Amino acid sequence: MIRADGVHRAFGGVSVLRGVDLAVAAGELVTLSGPSGSGKTALLSLLCGFDLPDSGSVLPGRASWSACAVLPQSLGLASELTLEENVALPLRLAGREVAGVSELLAELGIAGLGDRYPGEVSFGQQQRAALARAVVAGPAALLADEPTAHLDAVSAVAAVGLLRRVADEGAAVLIATHHDAVHEVADRVLVLADGQVR
Repeated sequence: MIRADGVHRAFGGVSVLRGVDLAVAAGELVTLSGPSGSGKTALLSLLCGFDLPDSGSVLPGRASWSACAVLPQSLGLASELTLEENVALPLRLAGREVAGVSELLAELGIAGLGDRYPGEVSFGQQQRAALARAVVAGPAALLADEPTAHLDAVSAVAAVGLLRRVADEGAAVLIATHHDAVHEVADRVLVLADGQVR
């Protein structure tokens, strides 16, 4: 479950989120659109516990990092690890068997790049590796910020298909995006404008 109840957040005296309410159930893929600067990234940061709301409550928040995966716009790949090592990292940190990594890389069209470091591949290829890392451990919740922003049409189709499958397998998935192809596979499309979700 991903949830926000009456969430308010201001930055530098400017109110960005004004009583945001939303809920994403297990097995549901919901997209969030809105103009640049509307607060989509700020809302995702609150939901995953990277930031705290001024008032209101969020889930999963900081209490459930082990069950929540995040794909930020900055990607957050470890530069000293290969793409394959980056993707396997959530499994290793959880003390789980490393499995499914090569299959995910192949599904996203970067199977031959597993031994490369992030600085040796394009940003779009890094983005696909970051998506694989986000889903490899089968999270209960997935928060993704513009996950197809740097992908070509073919790569975007693979990424969108993977995101849909993650939801179909039972995860609650919330995606901030401007990409119509992502909205098309969503169960619901929400809009964040004037500090509120509609």
